[in-house]
Amino acid sequence: MADEKCEFLRHTLATLAYRGGKAVRGANEEFAGFSLGESPKTPAMILAHIGDLLDWAVTLAEGKQAWSNSAPLPWEQEVKRFHAALKKFDDCLASDHPLAASPEILFQGPIADALTHVGQLAMLRRLPGAKMKGENYAQAEIVSGRVGTEQKAPKREFD
Repeated sequence: MADEKCEFLRHTLATLAYRGGKAVRGANEEFAGFSLGESPKTPAMILAHIGDLLDWAVTLAEGKQAWSNSAPLPWEQEVKRFHAALKKFDDCLASDHPLAASPEILFQGPIADALTHVGQLAMLRRLPGAKMKGENYAQAEIVSGRVGTEQKAPKREFD
C-alpha cells in the first residue's frame, strides 16, 4: 500500500511540475517583482517558498526535518531551483529507502501548500498583464517522474 501511495505522491509532484511550470513559463523579472498592496509576497518570494517547501519535504521523508527561509534568487535561477527541488523530492520518493514521514503527512503539509502557492502564481499572472491561458488539466499528459521543464504541450487551452 505504501508503494501505491508513493506512486500517487510522485504523480502529484509531476502535476505540481506541470502546473507550476506553466505558471512560471514565459514570466520575466518584471513579473517576479510584481506586488499588490503594502507588503505582499512577490511571485519570486512565492516561488522561493515553494522551493523551501519541497526541500522541507525531503528532510521530512528522510527523518531529518529542517526548514529554511530562502531569499529569492533571480527569476530564471528560482525557476531552475523549483524543478531541481521537485527532482530531489521525486528521487527520494522513487528510492528504496523507507519514508520517515507518512505519505499523508507529506501530502497534507508541503505538497498541498506548494499546490496552493502554484495557484497563487497562476492568479498573479493575470494581474500585471502576463496572462497565461487556462487549460483542461484532466487532458494534460502528466507522467510520474517528469518533474523538470520538459513538459508536454497542453492538449486543450482556452482563454
